Amino acid sequence: MRQTERVADTFPRQYARTRRFTLGDPRGFRVSPDDLRVVFLRSRGGSDPLTCVWVLDVGPERAALVERLVSDPLMLMADLDGELPAAERARRERLRESADGITAFATDQAVTRACFTIQGQLFVTSLLPEAAGVQHVVQQRAVGLAGVFDPRLSPDGSQLAYLTGNALRVCRLDPDLRATDDRLVAADDDPEVTWGQADFNAAEEFDRYRGYWWAPDSSAIVAARVDNRPVQRWHIADPAHPEREPSVHRYPAAGTANAEVTLTIFPTVDTASEGGRLEVQWDPSLPYLIEVLWTEAGLHVVVMDRAQTRQTLLRVDPTTGTTTVTTETTSAVWVERPPGTPAWRPDGGLVTVRPVDDRQALFINGERSSEPGVHIRRVAHVAGRSTIVCANTDNSWEQQAIMLPDGRVLGTGGAVDVIVGTDVAVVRQATMEHTTTEVIRVSTGEELGSITSFTEVPLVDPKPTFALLGARGLPVNVLLPNTPARDYNTLPVLMNPYGGPHAQMVIAAKGAHNTSQWLADQGFAVVVVDGRGTPGRGVAFEQAVHLDLAQPVLDDQVEGLLAAAERYPQLDLSRVGIRGWSFGGYLAALAVLRRPDVFHAAVAGAPVTEWRLYDTGYTERYLGNPTEDPGPYDRCSLLLEAHKLARPLMLVHGLADDNVVAAHTLQFSSALLAAGKPHEVLPLSGVTHMTPQEVVAETRLLLLVE
Repeated sequence: MRQTERVADTFPRQYARTRRFTLGDPRGFRVSPDDLRVVFLRSRGGSDPLTCVWVLDVGPERAALVERLVSDPLMLMADLDGELPAAERARRERLRESADGITAFATDQAVTRACFTIQGQLFVTSLLPEAAGVQHVVQQRAVGLAGVFDPRLSPDGSQLAYLTGNALRVCRLDPDLRATDDRLVAADDDPEVTWGQADFNAAEEFDRYRGYWWAPDSSAIVAARVDNRPVQRWHIADPAHPEREPSVHRYPAAGTANAEVTLTIFPTVDTASEGGRLEVQWDPSLPYLIEVLWTEAGLHVVVMDRAQTRQTLLRVDPTTGTTTVTTETTSAVWVERPPGTPAWRPDGGLVTVRPVDDRQALFINGERSSEPGVHIRRVAHVAGRSTIVCANTDNSWEQQAIMLPDGRVLGTGGAVDVIVGTDVAVVRQATMEHTTTEVIRVSTGEELGSITSFTEVPLVDPKPTFALLGARGLPVNVLLPNTPARDYNTLPVLMNPYGGPHAQMVIAAKGAHNTSQWLADQGFAVVVVDGRGTPGRGVAFEQAVHLDLAQPVLDDQVEGLLAAAERYPQLDLSRVGIRGWSFGGYLAALAVLRRPDVFHAAVAGAPVTEWRLYDTGYTERYLGNPTEDPGPYDRCSLLLEAHKLARPLMLVHGLADDNVVAAHTLQFSSALLAAGKPHEVLPLSGVTHMTPQEVVAETRLLLLVE
């Protein structure tokens, strides 16, 4: 990787250079079942984009923790500027992955071996230390084939499956980690049909990023076949390079056809290419494949109807491919599936989460196992008769990791997660003091030590205040300039929302407010409101945007702003700006269209301006199918309200965005021009839905402030 010349640091440049302060931060943890190793990803510094594989060795007596570098991209490959496979680039975009080097790994069940790719090349390594404790790195390029992505070891570590092109392949590993007997498992002649990959909706909207799964005994694989041919073709060009052909994307916009996703079991991997396969059969009225789980409890799949009002857990007979219903959940609005569910206890008990009394509650074999005030966000671990959940209890901006049924709290913060081996766990907490990654004993709560984070210290010091404000008790935080030497009698206000489903801005995590504090330090009072539709407050609060993603969301921004001004008299309500990205960009543009009496200027980044142009998995969940009822889409379209613009508006959009495509901004701009409404458009050439380029990110923030 070539290093760019360092210039004087500013917060916007630092924010981009550190990839939003993610570089150098430990992540991707896996704890071995024997509690002796914690494997994780981390780069060597806060501005180093090359992620490496590390192991934390936990001594048998838990007396010492020793970190060692296992796999370093610079040592494994001389050329790190090669092309990523197109499917890998798409996978990283869905994951919002901005780092380079080794961005993911997979291990065997015992966590003794790991596999990963670097620039499309496949590697496997041992994770075990030498007997004397010296670093022992056994790494070989397992397959001499470029274009590999998403490799996964069999549970027993003897085989390695991987994807290349649209095909799924498997090889064996000898004791020295050399690859042998490389063979094809599944492939189609048509390039629009893939094997082993997640379809667009699964990866972008349902958090399923993989498309094949090993059997627990390593003998078989179940794989998704994705037929993209029914999905419409969209073309994304790079206007800065007219000599390049536009890239073609299969994009399932609301109301149009989805990919056809099926599952096939290869009962014996050895005979897969010879026709040994079974098709998994289920009700075709449930086309969304949400999750596949192949555990000691058997092979199960979670499927959902297109309206997302019916979700079914099916048990699959791996010898016939037939399915039977285990449980089914329905809703008049939409069914929410917290991550980590369903799951099974060692005794076979089924762990699920479903709404009761406005809270997502934990159930084991159909019996409620969480207290009424606990609103579960995810199930982190199931072992024995204990279950670890991450949940909101007292407020929406702080989560707790709770051991149930005894109620012991393992961690608290604006965001919290737990990854467990048997007794040793990694507890990750993002707090208002700092972000830490701690290794503790789950069984006793005894703290063993910490895993070092190399993240840079931000050039800002966020000091948000949290409160429930307004008639609805909306979560609001306010940030004022950190310049006490200057007397601010009045401050122009900058609203900085996201405001949409599945994301919170008002959380008790210091790092979440870096940009807001920098904006405040430019001379603003920054107000952030999590209104209806955002998670953490309860089921009814989250589902209040059903069939209307516009008015309830905007009303809550206004209510939160006015309530904040009552508490902070220095807020000047005659000078209120609003900015946002993605859904936040939509909300910013909506604000100046519908409420110019409240909002006086807006910067809308990558805004969804016409919901018919956004994907089926997200949009139809909230607004329904436009071919059946166009009303919600008309109510929420910015194109139909372009004639209302009476305030300054800047639109910012990456021209390479394959999620919220640039057509959103271009069609909105055309509608504004047709209505005679002046506005500004800032196109970002070569930029996707993320904006990692330092100069671009810095200039964008400076223009926003101006």
